[in-house]
Amino acid sequence: MSTGMQELEHLRLSNDFPHPQPQYARASPSFGPSRTDSPASGPLLPTAAPVDDEDSEEDEGGVHEEGKQRRRPLIALGALAALAIIVLAVVLPVYFVVIKKPKSSSSASASKPDSTSSGGGSTSGGVVAAITGADGSVVTAADGSTFVYNNSFGGYWLADPTNPFALGARANSWTPPLNQSWTWGTDRVYGVNLGGWFVLEPFIAPALFQAYPSATDEWSLAALMRADGTLQATMEKHYDTFITEQDIAQIAGAGLNWVRVPIPFWAISTWQDVGSDSPGGPPVAEPFLEGVCWKYIVRLLGWARKYGIRVNLDLHTVPGSQNGYNHSGRGGQINWLNGIMGVANAQRTIDYIRIIAEFIAQPEYKEVVGMFGVINEARLMVIGRPQLTAFYLQVHDMIRNITGRGEGKGPYISVHDGFDGLSEWAGFLPGSDRVILDTHPYFAFSGSPNTQPIATGEDPANAGGQWPQLACNSWGSSINNSRSNFGVTVAGEWSNGYNDCGLFLDGVGGTPHYGGDCSFWEDSSQWNASVKAGVAQFSLASMDAMGDWFFWTWKIGAAADGVVRSPLWSYQLGLQGGWMPTDPRTAFGKCAAIGVRGSPFDGTFSAWQTGGAGAGTIDATVTQQFGVWPPATISNVDAGALTVLPTYTATGSVATLTYITPSVTRSTVTPTVTPGNGWFNAGDTAPGVTAVAGCTYPDAWSALNLPAPTTLCKGS
Repeated sequence: MSTGMQELEHLRLSNDFPHPQPQYARASPSFGPSRTDSPASGPLLPTAAPVDDEDSEEDEGGVHEEGKQRRRPLIALGALAALAIIVLAVVLPVYFVVIKKPKSSSSASASKPDSTSSGGGSTSGGVVAAITGADGSVVTAADGSTFVYNNSFGGYWLADPTNPFALGARANSWTPPLNQSWTWGTDRVYGVNLGGWFVLEPFIAPALFQAYPSATDEWSLAALMRADGTLQATMEKHYDTFITEQDIAQIAGAGLNWVRVPIPFWAISTWQDVGSDSPGGPPVAEPFLEGVCWKYIVRLLGWARKYGIRVNLDLHTVPGSQNGYNHSGRGGQINWLNGIMGVANAQRTIDYIRIIAEFIAQPEYKEVVGMFGVINEARLMVIGRPQLTAFYLQVHDMIRNITGRGEGKGPYISVHDGFDGLSEWAGFLPGSDRVILDTHPYFAFSGSPNTQPIATGEDPANAGGQWPQLACNSWGSSINNSRSNFGVTVAGEWSNGYNDCGLFLDGVGGTPHYGGDCSFWEDSSQWNASVKAGVAQFSLASMDAMGDWFFWTWKIGAAADGVVRSPLWSYQLGLQGGWMPTDPRTAFGKCAAIGVRGSPFDGTFSAWQTGGAGAGTIDATVTQQFGVWPPATISNVDAGALTVLPTYTATGSVATLTYITPSVTRSTVTPTVTPGNGWFNAGDTAPGVTAVAGCTYPDAWSALNLPAPTTLCKGS
């Protein structure tokens, strides 16, 4: 660090920053040491707002003691120091993310700016400088609209018109900027899902389904809109407006640092012939809007980069449905790795995972997309543990053959627990390379009435009734034990929904199990201070118990009457209404405060679990047991039918995802950085799967009750 920068750091440390930084090593459900913002750990932060800095305590003590001896001379310098700090709030982010070269070669900016401001950039020799800003800065979106960036936690944004892949933005002071590594066990996931955006769910986008009362899932809704000619226009409007750039800025301003983004396989392609639903019947076509949402996903990745938000990209839908829920694309049957079309649907799925992995492993995206969920909520009890494990192993090896093995080579691979309990996954795939176990703890779907009161007063010690303690007891120890016995474990979904009230929450036409009046819980304008206090304490307890989490979901769309009818599930509405914490770190210690001291975890993972020594060397006994693909047996397929189980052949073409965005930009600057071609590993040249010529397949989405083919349809 230069002498001038040391002086600037001295000025920064001499300010008294009042926010406490939580310590995670304790005998309660959370774990691990906290990240500090010492000069050695990252770039200096804008000081337009207080920034936590544990490492500065000793230095601050020295500065304060010196100040007692020299107080009068320093008073004369106070105004100048304050002015310098204000200037540094803008200049320092630019220095570290633009002038100082980050660790990734793709993130270097084109030039050193002569000057900058929070709302725009300057030019030098015709080159436009990077634009950055901290709390209170004005952001100009690509469409020309503006908004104020509110982030009192030391975060700052960065945009470089000459390089859309520039790194360096920071969500907040306790989160490493994107050009620094994330450390599991030290850095904490405070995340939200962006549900209902690219994969429709009736309770998240109720107005779309209210316009088509017979629709129950995206399959049926898309078919109806396709029939009346409105599919593309309606869906593009939804993709373009449901989540905006300002939402991502607000997520950073709320003290959050990750988003989990459910995406569908039809972001890549659909099949116009997935078989017939009756012998000799016409081919069935998948009705989803093919390929259109990908450009909006790419735009989202750009916004996440701009505001320092890391992304967990989650494949939420797969051919045939992995769980029979409406959010798999089509509710009803499970035809993925189950039934006579189970293997064929899994073959298609592996192709989609491969295509996505190739895209996000590119240098332009690998620092932004830190996690890849390969399939959401596969129903293990239907599919079978050996079958699901064989799939996970197959996908693990395929992805690591694309990305390489070890820290920094591609994203972490997230696998869901299949609703089988975290303890059942202890010791899973020992020696694998950076695998995360994802669990989705909910009380809402227990099938119980859940009428125990949550509005029990406003005192934090008593508010929430039994629900805060139940959250701590139910989730804290099990998640920490999983960190010890499996490895990195996160709660990929949870909510404030302690009951199952909410318009379409149980599906269109579903009947809630809640034993009380759901109309009250479907309209937050009826809630008094005691209700909000109870929900708030339940939220804090849940956050503290889980440690690393993604709330489901950031936003719930309004119903046709303009009211958000599932308010317990909206983080954004909770911030506005006062039942979500404005700083997620305030959850620290909640479980201990109400007497729950679960199994602690010290934040230390085995080296192979985080990409260190031994990563990617899976134990031989595991590969012998689960390394056969496709699995030798498939659930709901008679042994005699296994010999004629339909599969696809690997002789087809493979789609390549590209860098395109739908943004209407006002900038006339041409980027000087060329994006990748969408395919990271040039050595990955294997063809994709396609139907065997001349074969007639059962409907891949409704095959469970159809007869097995009498002719052999076996791929290579």
